[in-house]
Amino acid sequence: MTIAMDPKEYINRRQRLAEKMPEHSVLVLFSGVVKTRSNDDKYPFTPNRNFYYLTGITRSNLILMITKRAGNVTETLFLQRPNELEAKWTGAVLSDQEAKEKSGLEHFEFLDEWHHSFGTFMRRCEGRCSLYLDLYRYQWSDELTPADTFAEEAQKKYRTLQIHDAGPWLKELRMQKSPAEIEEIRRAIAITDEAIRRMWSYARPGIMEYELEAHYDFALKSHGVRELPYLPIIASGINATVLHYEENNQCAKDGDLVLLDLGAASNFYAADISRTFPVNGRFTERQKEIYQLVLDAEIKTIEAVKPGVTLQQLNEVTKQVLTDGLLRLGLIQESSELSKYYYHTVSHHLGLDTHDVSDYSASLQPGMVITIEPGLYIEEEAIGIRIEDDVLVTSDGCEVLSSQIPKEIEEVEWLIGKKN
Repeated sequence: MTIAMDPKEYINRRQRLAEKMPEHSVLVLFSGVVKTRSNDDKYPFTPNRNFYYLTGITRSNLILMITKRAGNVTETLFLQRPNELEAKWTGAVLSDQEAKEKSGLEHFEFLDEWHHSFGTFMRRCEGRCSLYLDLYRYQWSDELTPADTFAEEAQKKYRTLQIHDAGPWLKELRMQKSPAEIEEIRRAIAITDEAIRRMWSYARPGIMEYELEAHYDFALKSHGVRELPYLPIIASGINATVLHYEENNQCAKDGDLVLLDLGAASNFYAADISRTFPVNGRFTERQKEIYQLVLDAEIKTIEAVKPGVTLQQLNEVTKQVLTDGLLRLGLIQESSELSKYYYHTVSHHLGLDTHDVSDYSASLQPGMVITIEPGLYIEEEAIGIRIEDDVLVTSDGCEVLSSQIPKEIEEVEWLIGKKN
């Protein structure tokens, strides 16, 4: 069962954010809206992660407003007004008492008062106000968010309003995890460990990828994990050479390797783990030499993790180990050919998003959590291998948070082969 964070965690985050806000400014974050899937059916709702980061609240159609003027910071959460008829269909709306217990917020108004409250603050600023919104957009074709729509409306109504992206502030805060956040990630990893071991206990030649996925789903739901941080990759044989293979509908044949890339979540904090195993419980000699090369690259890269290092530098360590190994094995003749078999980077930040918000060029600092995930993908031999762990940067190096999940050849073979 998931345990809610102490509301002091969210209070502290909002205070740190408010310190970054200039005078005569307002931050507005929207929790998000429920999206229609087809006809009257809806997609499961997931909150905007920055809204959740500052409130701990997972409900839709809420607005957080933080204002700063004359040195005074005011926090207001706008809630849906109760409706007895709608409550019979969809349940009661979030009450102010429930919101206070989760977030530590003290001041609440209803959504139908939102525009009036925003307008009142604007008048008090006498046209000298800056508006900060979550304006992140992954790609041009993404649909407009509530923040996008509000930015356009506010700019038309208040011509002198300066609109800015609050993303850089939130990115800076989210990159370094608090002890409470690290514990959430540890719990997500522990559940993932259990799920992988369950999958291995049922693995056998002839099993379908989706059967393995069913065992994964069972393990996660047994711990109350209803929302996955990302769709699991369960790729057998040549499917493992496709980085984001998600069909999970093929048969794992005798002699195949199966690549797992998956993770549970705890209070939305993600685990991100990759393991590769022989479905029959025994690596071939060829599979062993490729697997050991990837494992060596992972170990060497993890050893390089420490404060002051960048993700680019870690990727260079990975590339050097893989290049030396592939040259030795005769798979490449010169270093420039590495990209034929290794075509992604070795690390990304991990947190409320699997690929968490981050500055890729920034130096690592204590409290950051990253992945280390080298891989080799040899399509002509139907071999795809990736080994990934989640790593906490410490004051003098790092800690592998997922060290309990087996990855050495002998241990993997023993765990799978003991029943085959």
